[in-house]
Parts: sequence; structure tokens; C-alpha cells
Amino acid sequence: MVHLFFSLLLVCSTATSPETIAITNEGKIVTIIPKSEFHSSIFDEIIVEDQAYKAFLNNLENIITKQPRNAYLDNYQINPGKNGYKLDKFEFQRQFLAYYYKSGSYRLEAPKLTLYPRIDSELLDSIRQKSIGLYITYFNSRNNQRSHNIRLAAEAINNHVVFPGETFSFNNVVGMRTTERGYLPAPVIVKGELTEGIGGGICQVSSTLFNAADQAGMTIVQRYSHSKQVPYVPPGRDATVSWYGPDFTFVNPYNQPILIQARASNGSMVVSIYSSPEVHAKPRTIPDAPEELPKEITIGSR
Repeated sequence: MVHLFFSLLLVCSTATSPETIAITNEGKIVTIIPKSEFHSSIFDEIIVEDQAYKAFLNNLENIITKQPRNAYLDNYQINPGKNGYKLDKFEFQRQFLAYYYKSGSYRLEAPKLTLYPRIDSELLDSIRQKSIGLYITYFNSRNNQRSHNIRLAAEAINNHVVFPGETFSFNNVVGMRTTERGYLPAPVIVKGELTEGIGGGICQVSSTLFNAADQAGMTIVQRYSHSKQVPYVPPGRDATVSWYGPDFTFVNPYNQPILIQARASNGSMVVSIYSSPEVHAKPRTIPDAPEELPKEITIGSR
């Protein structure tokens, strides 16, 4: 078993201290490992024990890797993406073995490979030009818990880009609706019964997205209706979702990426879908959501 020792202090080699290799990232030590951790003997020759080295390398890769940040829109302004990086395993192994078979302790700066954002400023600018879908639903903003959940889920899908032929999954993009992630209890429909659940209100976000995506001509792959009629969309125009149950998914059938913009404020849940001027969109006609504020449903009100 490989032991990783995290420290910001460089351990200097002395006559009595073990030989070590200190790995640094941008000049800061991330781990110090004794060479003896990798010793294995075959025919009285010291070699690097393969399993120990692989375990060390995997752990080091997790420490070193920094994911790139995609470009995104904020108040119609483009925030540029930012490069990330990962460990260059091939170059690291070359340098590591060179130090390993030398006597003494050494300090090795981890070699890295650049990771580029999937969505850069140029791409984002091109796919925000043409509106191909827009849908608005309404909610009672005085219901603080439900409104809070709607805003969280809207933020999760906002700025998401779906590339040609790619499948969008609401559950995968939004993630688990838990208290640790900020979601609050609010009324939900489970098997035809109204009950209290973490993340109540999320289905209004998925239903609004479904109608915007359907209007934009997306290929709807998976969509389920609630067991009871919901008041914020016309009959049959809802999309129920649950982390351990139904999902809402669609495929982008166009030859251009699409951009999802979503926001929830002042009692309105808005989803807009954009693409580039070159997209050959085939929009559909769908019914509008009721403009009348839905009657608030609470536990025990039936």
C-alpha cells in the first residue's frame, strides 16, 4: 500500500533520513514519498514494484488534475473559459524512474498536459444568436421553499450546451436533490398522492424545459407525466422527474449545438433555447402555459 504524505514543508535529506522524491505542483509540494515504498527485489536487483507505483500514480493524478471551466453567459456577457490540466503520465514516469535509480533525495515538478474547455467564448458567441425555443410558466413566489428549489434547478440547467446528436438528461445535469446541495422540503406528487419531499417544485423546471425543447424541435426520448394534473402547464404537457425514478431526456437532432438559458424570478420560470444562425431548426407549435397564477397546494388542503 502506498502512503501519501501531504505537507507544505520540504523535508531535507540528511545522512540518516530515507531517500525521498518530493512531487511539486507549481512549486508547492503536494506529496513526499520514500523511495523504499516502491522497492521490489528480483534476483537481488531493486526494481519498482508495479502495483505500488500504479496506485501512487492514480492518487497523484487525482491531486494534480484541475478541470477546465467552460465559457458561460452572465447577464448577456460572455465570461471566457479557462484551461485546466492533468498529469502527463508518460513524461512523469520517465522523470520518476530517472530519479528513482539515482542516489539521494530529489524534487520533481509534476509535468502536465493542458485540458481545454469544451465550450469556449467563440462557440458560445455563435450559438446565442438565434432563438429557437421559449417557454414560460408561473409559480407562487410567496412559497419560499418551493421557489428556492425552482431557482436552484434553473441555475443547474442554465448555460448548458447540448452538442449535435448528444443526449440531455435532466437528472444527470441537475444531480441529486438533497438537503446537502441546498434543496428544501416542499409538496410533491408521489403515486397520485400529495406528500412532502426534498426538492418539491423541481418538476416545474423540467416541465418548462420540456415545452421549450419540444418547441425548438428537439427529439424527446424520455418524458413521463405526473399521476395527477399539475396547474402550471396545459394537460399532458408536464415532465415529472425523480432521482430514483423518471428522467426527462432529449437529443439535439441539429447540426449545430444548442444553448439552454434558464432563470426563475418574480414568479416566472423561463427557459430559452438558442443556436447559431446556421441551424436548420424545425420548431413546433405548442400551447402556452396558463398565465393565471396556479392555486397554491399545501399538505392537508384536500
